[in-house]
Amino acid sequence: MKGNLVITIGRQCGSGGKVIGQLIAEKLGVKCYDKELLTLAAKQSGLCEELFETHDEKPTSSFLYSLVMDTYSLGYTTSAYMDMPINHKIFLAQFDTIKKLADQESCVIVGRCADYALADYPNMVSVFITGDDDHRIDRLTELYKVEPAKAKDIMAKTDKKRASYYNYYSSKKWGDARSYNLCINSSTLGIEGTADMIISYAKAKQEWAKKENK
Repeated sequence: MKGNLVITIGRQCGSGGKVIGQLIAEKLGVKCYDKELLTLAAKQSGLCEELFETHDEKPTSSFLYSLVMDTYSLGYTTSAYMDMPINHKIFLAQFDTIKKLADQESCVIVGRCADYALADYPNMVSVFITGDDDHRIDRLTELYKVEPAKAKDIMAKTDKKRASYYNYYSSKKWGDARSYNLCINSSTLGIEGTADMIISYAKAKQEWAKKENK
């Protein structure tokens, strides 16, 4: 890892987590990985990219579908892997890709249990971004060009999906302050203020780690 700084971002829907992640990456001069992670994982695993998109941040849902699609996986020969449901293969492929990225470069990774994958990495900073419901609904209303009632529905369903995925694959609880280094409300500081606060925290954590390791 050679001291690479990796900031992982969990986020409530409508909190601006992706935009904040991109801004952090821009300010630090590093890359931000969100959907890009799916393409990398597909390329490295040999699995079809459409499968990653279908299962993106979703817990196991259709056991029958998993059994059927399992026969189409390529590039692996061990019986244990071949018998594994496709959603588990997708998760493991992303898990491996996240670790490889952390070894290769400093970066920002949005979602996909990245904090869990990198739990043993000393320079990983795990962040969870939340926001006030009215601000989140306003953001989603503008983003998707829908009525507030529809935005509220999108918000609730997306948060439920993300929580289920995180709780299913990790040993921690989504959105619980004990699961992260830093939890922050983007409604309080705004997008840029939140990004700056996260960067300040990350740098402070690095400095503290250096003192502790002397």
